[in-house]
Amino acid sequence: MSAKDSKAELSTITYDKDKIEEKVGSIYEAIVIMGKRAEQINAEIRSELHNKLDEFAVHNSTLEEVFENREQIEISKHYEKLPKPTSIAIQEWLDGEIYFRHTDEKNQN
Repeated sequence: MSAKDSKAELSTITYDKDKIEEKVGSIYEAIVIMGKRAEQINAEIRSELHNKLDEFAVHNSTLEEVFENREQIEISKHYEKLPKPTSIAIQEWLDGEIYFRHTDEKNQN
């Protein structure tokens, strides 16, 4: 799911603890899973933003030659209006869109 297509909340809301922990039985485990997914989403958004802004970058400019580009500002504003990665991860968790698995301790040796 793309961050742009997400129906995640833009502001802070209260979630039902029972709905969050029902898939794994532990609120702490659910938070860890959602946290890891939020980190992935954040990396994807950051990479996408940097790629778009690099199109406008002038690599031979000095500090005195910094120009504000209107398109850069609009792109940045668009990304600021997106839901936060944690909100997207929570919504994906509640919708059952996050895949997770438990690793066996025997396989880690």
